[in-house]
Amino acid sequence: MVRAAVLPAVGSPLEITDIHLPEPGPGQVRVRLAAAGVCHSDLSLSNGTMRVPTPCVLGHEGAGTVVSVGEGVTHVAPGDGVVLNWAPSCGSCHHCSIGEVWLCANALAGAANVYARTADGAELYPGLNVAAFAEETVVAANCVLPVPDGVPLTDAALLGCAVLTGYGAVHHSARVREGETVVVFGVGGVGLATLQSARIAGASTIIAVDVSEEKESLARGAGATEYVLASDTTAKEIRTLTGGQGADVAIECVGRAATIRTAWESTRRGGRTTVVGIGGKDQQVTFNALELFHWGRTLSGCVYGNSNPAVDLPVLAEHVRAGRLDLAALVTDRIGLDGIADAFANMLAGRGGRALVVF
Repeated sequence: MVRAAVLPAVGSPLEITDIHLPEPGPGQVRVRLAAAGVCHSDLSLSNGTMRVPTPCVLGHEGAGTVVSVGEGVTHVAPGDGVVLNWAPSCGSCHHCSIGEVWLCANALAGAANVYARTADGAELYPGLNVAAFAEETVVAANCVLPVPDGVPLTDAALLGCAVLTGYGAVHHSARVREGETVVVFGVGGVGLATLQSARIAGASTIIAVDVSEEKESLARGAGATEYVLASDTTAKEIRTLTGGQGADVAIECVGRAATIRTAWESTRRGGRTTVVGIGGKDQQVTFNALELFHWGRTLSGCVYGNSNPAVDLPVLAEHVRAGRLDLAALVTDRIGLDGIADAFANMLAGRGGRALVVF
Protein backbone atom coordinates (compact mmCIF):
# COMPACT_ATOMS: atom_id res chain seq x y z
CA MET A 1 0.00 0.00 0.00
CA VAL A 2 1.28 3.47 -0.91
CA ARG A 3 -0.26 6.94 -0.67
CA ALA A 4 -1.31 8.52 -3.95
CA ALA A 5 -3.38 11.36 -5.40
CA VAL A 6 -6.19 9.65 -7.32
CA LEU A 7 -8.37 11.38 -9.93
CA PRO A 8 -11.69 9.47 -9.66
CA ALA A 9 -13.18 11.02 -12.81
CA VAL A 10 -12.69 14.02 -15.08
CA GLY A 11 -13.71 17.17 -13.24
CA SER A 12 -13.60 15.53 -9.80
CA PRO A 13 -11.28 16.68 -7.02
CA LEU A 14 -8.19 14.58 -6.32
CA GLU A 15 -8.46 12.07 -3.48
CA ILE A 16 -5.38 11.37 -1.36
CA THR A 17 -5.69 7.71 -0.49
CA ASP A 18 -3.88 4.37 -0.20
CA ILE A 19 -3.54 2.23 -3.31
CA HIS A 20 -2.34 -1.34 -3.91
CA LEU A 21 0.81 -1.25 -6.02
CA PRO A 22 2.06 -4.60 -7.41
CA GLU A 23 5.64 -5.72 -7.64
CA PRO A 24 7.22 -5.09 -11.05
CA GLY A 25 6.63 -7.69 -13.72
CA PRO A 26 8.93 -8.46 -16.68
CA GLY A 27 10.24 -5.27 -18.22
CA GLN A 28 9.02 -3.08 -15.34
CA VAL A 29 10.63 -0.96 -12.63
CA ARG A 30 9.34 0.06 -9.21
CA VAL A 31 10.41 3.55 -8.13
CA ARG A 32 10.19 5.34 -4.78
CA LEU A 33 9.51 8.98 -5.65
CA ALA A 34 11.74 11.72 -4.26
CA ALA A 35 9.78 14.54 -5.90
CA ALA A 36 7.16 15.26 -8.55
CA GLY A 37 6.46 18.55 -10.29
CA VAL A 38 2.89 19.80 -10.69
CA CYS A 39 2.52 20.68 -14.36
CA HIS A 40 -0.27 22.51 -16.17
CA SER A 41 -0.76 19.32 -18.19
CA ASP A 42 -1.88 17.58 -14.98
CA LEU A 43 -4.51 20.28 -14.58
CA SER A 44 -5.54 19.81 -18.22
CA LEU A 45 -5.95 16.08 -17.64
CA SER A 46 -8.01 16.62 -14.51
CA ASN A 47 -10.44 19.02 -16.22
CA GLY A 48 -10.75 17.08 -19.47
CA THR A 49 -8.80 19.37 -21.82
CA MET A 50 -6.69 16.27 -22.49
CA ARG A 51 -8.13 12.79 -22.04
CA VAL A 52 -6.81 9.74 -20.21
CA PRO A 53 -8.65 6.74 -18.75
CA THR A 54 -9.94 7.23 -15.20
CA PRO A 55 -9.75 6.61 -12.33
CA CYS A 56 -6.05 7.31 -12.52
CA VAL A 57 -3.03 8.64 -10.67
CA LEU A 58 -1.73 11.78 -12.36
CA GLY A 59 1.79 13.23 -12.23
CA HIS A 60 4.30 12.87 -15.04
CA GLU A 61 7.31 14.95 -13.96
CA GLY A 62 9.23 13.02 -11.35
CA ALA A 63 12.42 11.46 -10.07
CA GLY A 64 13.19 8.87 -7.45
CA THR A 65 15.10 5.75 -6.48
CA VAL A 66 14.69 2.29 -7.99
CA VAL A 67 13.24 -0.11 -5.41
CA SER A 68 13.13 -3.26 -7.53
CA VAL A 69 13.18 -4.36 -11.15
CA GLY A 70 11.41 -7.07 -13.12
CA GLU A 71 12.88 -9.73 -15.33
CA GLY A 72 14.89 -8.41 -18.28
CA VAL A 73 15.63 -4.95 -16.89
CA THR A 74 19.36 -4.28 -17.04
CA HIS A 75 19.92 -0.53 -17.54
CA VAL A 76 18.95 0.34 -13.94
CA ALA A 77 19.21 -1.52 -10.63
CA PRO A 78 17.83 -1.13 -7.09
CA GLY A 79 19.30 1.96 -5.46
CA ASP A 80 19.77 3.88 -8.71
CA GLY A 81 18.41 7.40 -9.01
CA VAL A 82 16.15 7.80 -12.05
CA VAL A 83 14.18 10.46 -13.92
CA LEU A 84 10.73 9.42 -15.11
CA ASN A 85 10.16 9.70 -18.85
CA TRP A 86 6.41 10.03 -19.44
CA ALA A 87 6.67 9.81 -23.25
CA PRO A 88 9.06 6.96 -24.08
CA SER A 89 9.69 6.27 -27.75
CA CYS A 90 8.85 2.82 -29.07
CA GLY A 91 11.71 2.87 -31.58
CA SER A 92 9.67 1.23 -34.34
CA CYS A 93 6.86 3.56 -35.48
CA HIS A 94 7.26 5.89 -38.47
CA HIS A 95 8.26 8.94 -36.42
CA CYS A 96 10.81 7.02 -34.36
CA SER A 97 12.29 5.55 -37.56
CA ILE A 98 12.97 9.06 -38.92
CA GLY A 99 14.36 10.38 -35.63
CA GLU A 100 11.30 12.31 -34.44
CA VAL A 101 11.02 10.39 -31.17
CA TRP A 102 9.00 13.17 -29.50
CA LEU A 103 6.15 12.33 -31.92
CA CYS A 104 6.22 8.58 -31.22
CA ALA A 105 2.83 7.09 -32.12
CA ASN A 106 2.99 4.69 -29.18
CA ALA A 107 4.44 6.97 -26.50
CA LEU A 108 1.28 6.99 -24.38
CA ALA A 109 0.23 3.39 -24.92
CA GLY A 110 1.00 2.54 -21.30
CA ALA A 111 -1.59 5.03 -20.03
CA ALA A 112 -4.32 2.63 -21.15
CA ASN A 113 -3.02 -0.23 -18.98
CA VAL A 114 -4.22 -0.92 -15.45
CA TYR A 115 -1.20 -0.54 -13.17
CA ALA A 116 -2.62 -0.56 -9.62
CA ARG A 117 -5.85 -0.85 -7.62
CA THR A 118 -7.63 1.22 -5.04
CA ALA A 119 -8.06 -0.06 -1.49
CA ASP A 120 -11.48 -1.47 -2.46
CA GLY A 121 -10.12 -3.21 -5.56
CA ALA A 122 -11.08 -0.78 -8.34
CA GLU A 123 -8.70 -0.63 -11.31
CA LEU A 124 -6.36 2.37 -11.60
CA TYR A 125 -4.62 3.77 -14.67
CA PRO A 126 -1.23 5.55 -14.69
CA GLY A 127 -2.15 9.04 -15.94
CA LEU A 128 0.57 9.84 -18.46
CA ASN A 129 2.31 6.46 -18.11
CA VAL A 130 4.21 7.12 -14.88
CA ALA A 131 1.74 8.08 -12.09
CA ALA A 132 4.20 10.30 -10.23
CA PHE A 133 1.70 11.69 -7.70
CA ALA A 134 2.36 8.76 -5.38
CA GLU A 135 4.95 7.65 -2.88
CA GLU A 136 5.94 4.84 -5.25
CA THR A 137 5.07 3.80 -8.79
CA VAL A 138 5.59 0.90 -11.19
CA VAL A 139 6.49 1.83 -14.76
CA ALA A 140 7.76 0.27 -17.96
CA ALA A 141 11.55 0.09 -18.08
CA ASN A 142 11.71 2.58 -20.95
CA CYS A 143 10.01 5.16 -18.70
CA VAL A 144 13.10 5.57 -16.51
CA LEU A 145 16.44 7.16 -17.28
CA PRO A 146 19.43 7.31 -14.90
CA VAL A 147 19.82 10.63 -13.08
CA PRO A 148 22.98 12.24 -14.44
CA ASP A 149 25.89 12.73 -12.06
CA GLY A 150 25.89 16.01 -10.18
CA VAL A 151 22.12 16.61 -10.30
CA PRO A 152 20.33 16.46 -6.90
CA LEU A 153 17.61 13.79 -6.98
CA THR A 154 14.79 16.10 -5.89
CA ASP A 155 15.72 18.78 -8.44
CA ALA A 156 16.06 16.09 -11.14
CA ALA A 157 12.27 15.73 -11.19
CA LEU A 158 12.08 19.01 -13.10
CA LEU A 159 14.13 17.54 -15.93
CA GLY A 160 11.28 15.17 -16.73
CA CYS A 161 9.02 17.80 -18.29
CA ALA A 162 9.48 21.52 -17.58
CA VAL A 163 13.17 21.71 -18.38
CA LEU A 164 13.20 19.30 -21.33
CA THR A 165 10.26 21.21 -22.77
CA GLY A 166 11.64 24.71 -22.21
CA TYR A 167 15.18 23.85 -23.28
CA GLY A 168 13.94 21.96 -26.31
CA ALA A 169 11.61 24.79 -27.35
CA VAL A 170 14.62 27.12 -27.50
CA HIS A 171 17.28 24.78 -28.88
CA HIS A 172 15.35 22.27 -31.00
CA SER A 173 12.14 23.94 -32.14
CA ALA A 174 12.90 27.68 -32.36
CA ARG A 175 16.65 27.07 -32.71
CA VAL A 176 17.58 30.35 -31.08
CA ARG A 177 20.94 31.69 -32.22
CA GLU A 178 23.39 33.83 -30.28
CA GLY A 179 22.47 37.50 -30.42
CA GLU A 180 18.82 36.98 -31.36
CA THR A 181 15.90 38.58 -29.54
CA VAL A 182 13.44 36.27 -27.79
CA VAL A 183 10.06 36.86 -26.15
CA VAL A 184 8.53 34.24 -23.84
CA PHE A 185 4.81 34.29 -23.05
CA GLY A 186 3.91 32.79 -19.68
CA VAL A 187 6.20 32.68 -16.65
CA GLY A 188 5.21 29.37 -15.09
CA GLY A 189 7.53 26.39 -14.69
CA VAL A 190 8.00 25.83 -18.42
CA GLY A 191 8.27 29.57 -19.10
CA LEU A 192 11.01 29.95 -16.48
CA ALA A 193 12.91 27.03 -18.01
CA THR A 194 12.49 28.64 -21.43
CA LEU A 195 13.89 31.95 -20.17
CA GLN A 196 16.93 30.23 -18.68
CA SER A 197 17.42 28.32 -21.92
CA ALA A 198 17.25 31.50 -24.00
CA ARG A 199 19.96 32.97 -21.79
CA ILE A 200 22.06 29.82 -22.25
CA ALA A 201 21.59 30.13 -26.03
CA GLY A 202 23.06 33.64 -25.91
CA ALA A 203 19.95 35.65 -26.78
CA SER A 204 20.68 39.38 -26.60
CA THR A 205 17.28 40.68 -25.49
CA ILE A 206 14.98 38.33 -23.56
CA ILE A 207 11.47 39.62 -22.93
CA ALA A 208 9.10 37.89 -20.52
CA VAL A 209 5.34 38.45 -20.76
CA ASP A 210 2.81 37.49 -18.10
CA VAL A 211 -0.48 38.69 -16.60
CA SER A 212 1.03 38.91 -13.11
CA GLU A 213 3.12 41.80 -11.85
CA GLU A 214 4.45 39.56 -9.09
CA LYS A 215 6.28 37.33 -11.58
CA GLU A 216 8.69 40.01 -12.77
CA SER A 217 11.36 39.13 -10.21
CA LEU A 218 11.08 35.43 -11.11
CA ALA A 219 11.41 36.23 -14.80
CA ARG A 220 14.41 38.50 -14.36
CA GLY A 221 16.07 35.94 -12.11
CA ALA A 222 15.70 33.39 -14.93
CA GLY A 223 17.33 35.67 -17.49
CA ALA A 224 14.70 38.12 -18.73
CA THR A 225 16.18 41.49 -19.61
CA GLU A 226 12.72 43.05 -20.04
CA TYR A 227 9.31 42.38 -18.50
CA VAL A 228 5.96 43.22 -20.09
CA LEU A 229 2.64 42.97 -18.31
CA ALA A 230 0.19 41.38 -20.75
CA SER A 231 -2.35 43.78 -22.24
CA ASP A 232 -3.97 44.74 -25.53
CA THR A 233 -0.78 46.58 -26.48
CA THR A 234 1.68 43.77 -25.77
CA ALA A 235 2.74 43.24 -29.40
CA LYS A 236 3.34 46.97 -29.84
CA GLU A 237 5.45 47.10 -26.67
CA ILE A 238 7.56 44.19 -27.86
CA ARG A 239 8.18 45.86 -31.21
CA THR A 240 9.28 48.99 -29.34
CA LEU A 241 11.72 46.94 -27.25
CA THR A 242 13.16 45.32 -30.39
CA GLY A 243 13.91 48.38 -32.49
CA GLY A 244 10.51 48.41 -34.15
CA GLN A 245 11.02 45.01 -35.76
CA GLY A 246 9.52 42.49 -33.39
CA ALA A 247 11.35 39.57 -31.78
CA ASP A 248 13.36 37.10 -33.82
CA VAL A 249 11.67 34.34 -31.81
CA ALA A 250 8.44 34.23 -29.80
CA ILE A 251 7.74 31.20 -27.59
CA GLU A 252 4.19 30.79 -26.27
CA CYS A 253 3.90 28.75 -23.06
CA VAL A 254 0.24 29.39 -22.24
CA GLY A 255 -1.94 27.59 -24.77
CA ARG A 256 -4.56 30.28 -25.35
CA ALA A 257 -5.71 31.46 -28.75
CA ALA A 258 -5.31 35.14 -27.85
CA THR A 259 -1.79 34.58 -26.52
CA ILE A 260 -0.76 32.58 -29.58
CA ARG A 261 -2.05 35.35 -31.81
CA THR A 262 -0.14 37.97 -29.78
CA ALA A 263 3.03 35.89 -29.96
CA TRP A 264 2.63 35.75 -33.74
CA GLU A 265 2.13 39.51 -33.97
CA SER A 266 5.17 40.07 -31.72
CA THR A 267 7.45 38.17 -34.10
CA ARG A 268 9.42 40.10 -36.71
CA ARG A 269 8.95 39.58 -40.41
CA GLY A 270 10.67 36.29 -41.24
CA GLY A 271 10.89 35.32 -37.55
CA ARG A 272 9.81 32.14 -35.74
CA THR A 273 6.83 31.61 -33.44
CA THR A 274 6.84 28.40 -31.39
CA VAL A 275 3.76 27.22 -29.50
CA VAL A 276 4.50 25.15 -26.41
CA GLY A 277 1.28 25.71 -24.43
CA ILE A 278 -1.47 23.09 -24.69
CA GLY A 279 -4.85 24.62 -25.41
CA GLY A 280 -8.32 23.14 -25.75
CA LYS A 281 -10.16 22.43 -28.99
CA ASP A 282 -12.23 25.55 -28.39
CA GLN A 283 -9.15 27.77 -28.71
CA GLN A 284 -9.32 28.74 -32.37
CA VAL A 285 -6.52 30.87 -33.88
CA THR A 286 -7.15 32.61 -37.21
CA PHE A 287 -4.88 34.12 -39.85
CA ASN A 288 -5.64 35.66 -43.21
CA ALA A 289 -3.88 34.50 -46.35
CA LEU A 290 -2.29 37.87 -47.09
CA GLU A 291 -0.56 38.20 -43.73
CA LEU A 292 0.87 34.70 -44.01
CA PHE A 293 2.48 35.72 -47.28
CA HIS A 294 3.52 39.22 -46.23
CA TRP A 295 5.10 38.46 -42.87
CA GLY A 296 6.91 35.29 -43.91
CA ARG A 297 6.90 34.07 -40.33
CA THR A 298 7.19 30.43 -39.30
CA LEU A 299 4.58 29.12 -36.85
CA SER A 300 5.28 25.73 -35.31
CA GLY A 301 4.01 23.48 -32.57
CA CYS A 302 6.39 21.96 -30.07
CA VAL A 303 5.82 18.58 -28.39
CA TYR A 304 7.88 17.85 -25.26
CA GLY A 305 10.42 20.37 -26.52
CA ASN A 306 11.03 18.23 -29.63
CA SER A 307 13.45 16.48 -27.29
CA ASN A 308 15.06 13.08 -27.09
CA PRO A 309 15.42 12.64 -23.30
CA ALA A 310 18.17 10.02 -23.57
CA VAL A 311 20.28 12.46 -25.58
CA ASP A 312 19.26 15.73 -23.93
CA LEU A 313 19.48 14.79 -20.24
CA PRO A 314 23.30 14.57 -20.24
CA VAL A 315 23.44 17.97 -21.97
CA LEU A 316 21.14 19.51 -19.40
CA ALA A 317 23.15 17.94 -16.59
CA GLU A 318 26.30 19.61 -17.89
CA HIS A 319 24.54 22.98 -17.80
CA VAL A 320 23.45 22.24 -14.21
CA ARG A 321 26.97 21.28 -13.12
CA ALA A 322 28.42 24.38 -14.78
CA GLY A 323 25.93 26.63 -12.99
CA ARG A 324 24.25 27.80 -16.19
CA LEU A 325 20.94 26.05 -15.41
CA ASP A 326 19.41 26.56 -11.95
CA LEU A 327 16.73 23.90 -11.40
CA ALA A 328 15.80 25.02 -7.89
CA ALA A 329 15.01 28.52 -9.18
CA LEU A 330 12.02 27.12 -11.09
CA VAL A 331 10.35 26.05 -7.83
CA THR A 332 8.23 28.52 -5.90
CA ASP A 333 6.36 26.03 -3.70
CA ARG A 334 7.46 22.77 -2.09
CA ILE A 335 4.40 20.80 -1.02
CA GLY A 336 3.10 17.39 -0.01
CA LEU A 337 0.48 15.32 -1.83
CA ASP A 338 -2.22 17.22 0.04
CA GLY A 339 -1.06 20.45 -1.57
CA ILE A 340 -1.70 19.47 -5.19
CA ALA A 341 -5.25 20.88 -5.25
CA ASP A 342 -3.92 24.26 -4.09
CA ALA A 343 -1.18 24.05 -6.73
CA PHE A 344 -3.88 23.56 -9.38
CA ALA A 345 -5.73 26.60 -8.05
CA ASN A 346 -2.54 28.67 -8.17
CA MET A 347 -1.95 27.70 -11.80
CA LEU A 348 -5.49 28.71 -12.71
CA ALA A 349 -4.93 32.05 -10.98
CA GLY A 350 -1.55 32.58 -12.65
CA ARG A 351 0.41 32.51 -9.39
CA GLY A 352 3.93 31.18 -8.88
CA GLY A 353 6.32 29.04 -10.88
CA ARG A 354 6.63 25.30 -10.41
CA ALA A 355 5.10 23.56 -7.38
CA LEU A 356 7.15 20.53 -6.39
CA VAL A 357 5.71 17.63 -4.39
CA VAL A 358 8.50 16.44 -2.09
CA PHE A 359 8.12 12.99 -0.55
